[in-house]
Amino acid sequence: MNCKSILTAIILSSFLFSCTKLDEDVDSAITGDQADQLFGGANPDVSALLEGAYIAMRNPYQDQSQVWAAGQHTTDETIGPTRGGDWDDNGVWRVLHSHQWDADHSFLADAYRNVGRVVFATTDLLKFNPPASQASQARYLRAFASFTWLDGWDQVPYREPGGDLADLPQVRKGSEALDWIISELTAIIPDLPDGPAYLANKDAARTLLMKCYLNKGVYANRASPSFDAADMQQVITYADQMINSGKYQLQANFYDNFAPTNDAISKENIWTGENRGGSSSGNVRFYWFCTLHYNNNPSGWNGFTTLSDFYDKFEATDTRRGASYTGVTNVSGIRVGLLEGQQYDQNGVALKDRKNNPLAFTREVKLKETGNNLEVTGIRVIKYPIDYGSGDNVNNDFVYFRYADVLLMKAEALLRTNDAAGALTLVNQLRTIRGASTLGSVDLNQLLDERSRELYWEGWRRNDLVRFGKFLDAWQEKGASGPERLLFPIPNRSLAANPNLVQNPGY
Repeated sequence: MNCKSILTAIILSSFLFSCTKLDEDVDSAITGDQADQLFGGANPDVSALLEGAYIAMRNPYQDQSQVWAAGQHTTDETIGPTRGGDWDDNGVWRVLHSHQWDADHSFLADAYRNVGRVVFATTDLLKFNPPASQASQARYLRAFASFTWLDGWDQVPYREPGGDLADLPQVRKGSEALDWIISELTAIIPDLPDGPAYLANKDAARTLLMKCYLNKGVYANRASPSFDAADMQQVITYADQMINSGKYQLQANFYDNFAPTNDAISKENIWTGENRGGSSSGNVRFYWFCTLHYNNNPSGWNGFTTLSDFYDKFEATDTRRGASYTGVTNVSGIRVGLLEGQQYDQNGVALKDRKNNPLAFTREVKLKETGNNLEVTGIRVIKYPIDYGSGDNVNNDFVYFRYADVLLMKAEALLRTNDAAGALTLVNQLRTIRGASTLGSVDLNQLLDERSRELYWEGWRRNDLVRFGKFLDAWQEKGASGPERLLFPIPNRSLAANPNLVQNPGY
């Protein structure tokens, strides 16, 4: 891109994230003047607008407090305890884990709105009749964002490209919304690029189609989903297209998929969000800052942890539970994976917390910590190896889809169509390369556990728990939930802006 295009993309992205009356850009009407501000009049630089749409993806998907929080903090993999005066934030983290959120929850409202800004930006880009290669990418980003809305809230506002911006967005729900997403993805595959991974590409569309068909019965009836054999066959077919292409393989080192150089070394990543070290990136650094202690290197925010029940799902030999990683452990002593027990620096010297107690992360953790050891409670998680060389704009590309997920989704579809032997082969293929022992058999509960071991902290746990009928169960620091929790509430400010939205049941 030329300098003018880059500047236009940055301005568009900044405008979308600003706290102006463009709250209306998602939920209600905007004026012609606002549209001209957004898109530069009748002859905008469409390449810059598309770049701006990619940049707009960063805020809702890479920030720790929006889509990721909705998909992780509401589950049995993640907890954000209040530690004395730290991490209280008026209880916003605690109510996510305990399933006590309401329609005024600020993080859920921000997620809903900022996903909508991706939908808005891509929809209005399309009115300028871009070339098919650009239009297909915009339509893919719009479909992905719409899938996020559908999965979490079941209500997908939309405008037709070129429609009157003075009109309120219409709303698709449930199966109608899913059918539209499927039709969009199917239509655009021929025009999408083959790669690289940081662009919306053909296999990204195939992977999202797999998730659509796998969850089709969920969106028709979340309380009691069914899994039609024809839908499962679609999952298998799209998986086989990627398997048979020979383009992907499971990465020998699990953490290479998330490393600062993952764009160059991962043969497993299908679709990523590009981050440019030192110059332009989202907030991937939160993956280590949110969990590391103040006395680690880097000094973290000492917040989020996982739970001991999740930690205990791993065998000791499973590299996904933890390992040393060159470029991290030799620099700071920090291992990657799940951090439990005494922590050391790069020279093997045992670290201490700010009270001069051993910096030893405990299995025990509570939603509200009050004891003398509150700084060290909870097993910490390092999924993305730390980038020590890029400052705040880190170089790790954000991972949306990986080949391992494709294999596990195919295994699930095989299991749901009574091919346990085929599913077992795929699961053991994955477990072998991760250093875990092979299984003698596999059922749905074991497959759900394998998805958790493989995909932890990648934002898919809530989606999985709902589909497997486990999301309302009790787990550590959470009692059983009511059925209304299968959906998030439509934010009150969105309801006020667009009367075509209706509040979800139970809120």
